[in-house]
Amino acid sequence: MGGSLTSLLLFFLVPVLLPGAVATIFVFTNRCRETIYPGVLTSPGRPGFPTTGFALPPGPDAAFPGVPAGWSGRIWARYRCAFDASGSFGCASGDCATGRVECAGATGQAPSTLAEFTLGAGAGGTDFYDISNVDGFNVPIQILPYGGPAGCATATCAANIKAACPPELAARAAGGETVGCRSACGAFNTDAFCCRGAYGTPDKCRPSRYSEFFKAQCPQAYSYAYDDKSSTFTCASGGNYQILFCP
Repeated sequence: MGGSLTSLLLFFLVPVLLPGAVATIFVFTNRCRETIYPGVLTSPGRPGFPTTGFALPPGPDAAFPGVPAGWSGRIWARYRCAFDASGSFGCASGDCATGRVECAGATGQAPSTLAEFTLGAGAGGTDFYDISNVDGFNVPIQILPYGGPAGCATATCAANIKAACPPELAARAAGGETVGCRSACGAFNTDAFCCRGAYGTPDKCRPSRYSEFFKAQCPQAYSYAYDDKSSTFTCASGGNYQILFCP
């Protein structure tokens, strides 16, 4: 694991847990060249994550030991972030449009690479997790299970997809810099690319040349909505997770 789990930037925000429930530790590590701002969105009806957004400079870990059993949600990176003259916070990539560092229930604007989790949902309390490019790509991500049962696989999307992004999918900042690679759904908004309407079932919504581009870049990540077979990972309960940006 990158860095010391006990040094620097520890956040002990521990929610009240149900009797017998075991909290999971989430550790965030930034190996990008600049400070990023992870955002967290909890799924409706699930217990909350200890934060919805925070600053993560390169180097030291940020540990959240109190993620409650049953948490489900998504994590992504925001970057090229700053406060404007009025004090409103915003990011060129992955912004959650709250005007603050905290996302407070808002999702990240596509394109964003997502780390998705559902803790304790399977038989015997199994965790489910994945990396998704269904909303596009902005920052490489790796999910590393640790401290729990053996055999829990690492999931990685380490490619710099922005550098290879087809021009028609490129998301650019005001200055022209490519800050993400949109999915075909995000770029063209058609039923066929978005797996909706007449294409809303696995047999009707098939891979496209764009989803195949994402799959070639990051074989372990979801490339479109029904890309389940090679992209969903499971881990028996009792472990913890490190989210590594720019592995």
